[in-house]
Amino acid sequence: MNDHVHDLALLGSATDRLLASLATLDNAALAEASRLPGWSRGHVLAHLSRNADALVNVFEGRPMYASADARDGDIERDAPRTLDAQITDLRESTARFLATTEPAQDWSRTVELRNGVKDAAANIPFRRLIEVELHHVDLNVGYELEDLPDEFTQREITFLADRWSGRPEVPPVTLVLGDGDGDGDPTWHTGGTQGAPVTLNGTGAQLLGWLAGRGDKGAHLTVTGGDLPTLPPL
Repeated sequence: MNDHVHDLALLGSATDRLLASLATLDNAALAEASRLPGWSRGHVLAHLSRNADALVNVFEGRPMYASADARDGDIERDAPRTLDAQITDLRESTARFLATTEPAQDWSRTVELRNGVKDAAANIPFRRLIEVELHHVDLNVGYELEDLPDEFTQREITFLADRWSGRPEVPPVTLVLGDGDGDGDPTWHTGGTQGAPVTLNGTGAQLLGWLAGRGDKGAHLTVTGGDLPTLPPL
């Protein structure tokens, strides 16, 4: 279980970095394409604001989204807004989310997210941190995978390695941070049990890029034992 107090502090810093990046944009820039297929920068920001409200629903025992169509419709509705409107919405929705974390509560309780996914309440601040950090990269405003804090990168590698663990369409994969020559290099395991084992060596940004389908998607990793596996979409 994560330390929600620590993660809420990290979330505050990550949100501040995102808002600082937004201050360099204008209305025209929001209509330009993000790195997510089919989404403008405005779509990414609308998603971030509506995700914050969805997590309020999670904490208060309601469905995260009324439906998949409602989620998508809200993003489409909010995407074309002005930069000022997007920034205001992001600030206010973030504040609403943080307000739900302030009262005394059972952080060990299980809450339900989308598609029946369940998790401990204490892990939700880290899930929100993932949204803010990775979508900051997706905005294509100069914040790259290499700019992510090392702590976040390694924790997100752990999170995604666990997500792909046991998947039969993914071969057994060992991920090693660095060139593998040093004793004690951080190492993760993912994938299923079928197929030839593969080892991937690289930087944290490269390993995360492969796991999250971002950046060069692991194209510069050192691959031993076979070809670079293709992961299903997140």
